Amino acid sequence: MGDSQKLTPDEQIALCREQFEGGTDFTLAVEEEFALLDPETLSMVNRFEEIVAAAPGSPLEPHLAGELIASEVEVKTGRCETFAEAAELIPERRRQLLAITDGLGLELASIGAHPWSPWQDQRIIDTPHYRRNDEILKYVVWRNNTFGLHVHVGIKGVDRAIWVINALRNYLPTLLAVSGSSPFAEGCFTHLHSARTQLFTKMFPRCGIPDSFADWAEFEEYVRLLYATRSIDEHTQLWWSVRPHLAYPTVEIRICDAQATPEEAVALSALIYSLTARLARAVDDGEPIELQPRRLLEENFWRAIRHGLDGELIDLERKVSIPARQAVEELVAYVMPVAEELGAAPFIAIPERTSAQRQMALHAEGVPTFDIYRDIVRSLRPAARV
Repeated sequence: MGDSQKLTPDEQIALCREQFEGGTDFTLAVEEEFALLDPETLSMVNRFEEIVAAAPGSPLEPHLAGELIASEVEVKTGRCETFAEAAELIPERRRQLLAITDGLGLELASIGAHPWSPWQDQRIIDTPHYRRNDEILKYVVWRNNTFGLHVHVGIKGVDRAIWVINALRNYLPTLLAVSGSSPFAEGCFTHLHSARTQLFTKMFPRCGIPDSFADWAEFEEYVRLLYATRSIDEHTQLWWSVRPHLAYPTVEIRICDAQATPEEAVALSALIYSLTARLARAVDDGEPIELQPRRLLEENFWRAIRHGLDGELIDLERKVSIPARQAVEELVAYVMPVAEELGAAPFIAIPERTSAQRQMALHAEGVPTFDIYRDIVRSLRPAARV
């Protein structure tokens, strides 16, 4: 979700610093993006404005947002004080959205990319923020018909937020591997577990895995350079896969594909939340955290895009390849003490198969793409999963 920046760069940076310094640890919010679909063809349809018109007075109204194209909608949990609260709100927001879309004769889906709808048919929504993105990015933004799950985690202190982000970089490929849900895109079976990541991260500027920064001062110097050279005019034009959010005192993890079911969305969010808190504790306790060079993280990033949990990731400490599933299992073990402390442990679960793996298996059996996607659409509804 993006809003136009109303403050000057100096005001925005000063506000961000003030909010982080006065922030609260380990609050969170989750954002999910959904495709709006014709119920017969299951193709994407440009009807976001109808959802906005139907929302006033509903419980979802304050938690509804536009996200680039009129065939997409974003819903937000809002700020949660505990993970248990977020775990209740993720499926509740989905039910609230379905209540609106059912009344409008629409279907929904939540995976990283639509299997076949042409990007040429999707209309950019008419807001100042997205008109500006259209103006500066053109073809790059037109192609971005993708859907993600973003988790915001409250971190107190500007330097501390930067150090947590530095550490999170090491784990982004693992999070992507366990979240892959988009092997189809633009009418093609891509053989990728996350076509979304390839379409979005590899096309947008200032995207993907960022460099590490020594501290907030170095990060601020970089942001000020971007503003001064007119490289950016809104803080949301830092599209990295993990970033300090300049409007909220949160670290935002943006690497993951959207998740087909609420159970998968909750489990993935719990892992991300627990990892962020675990790394904050590591920073506080002075645990050594080796900041891996971007060139090695990018190698794992590609492996996660291409092979997901079917492949291997490089253990960058031991300098050996290990199964991606083993990397996820080791990550869960690493975060579990803090997850238990914060009440997130009961919600963490490694999927037997990711959505991408399930879709690929059906494709290998000769199941038509339409039927595969129809099952994904149905899985959004609780009755379909009983």
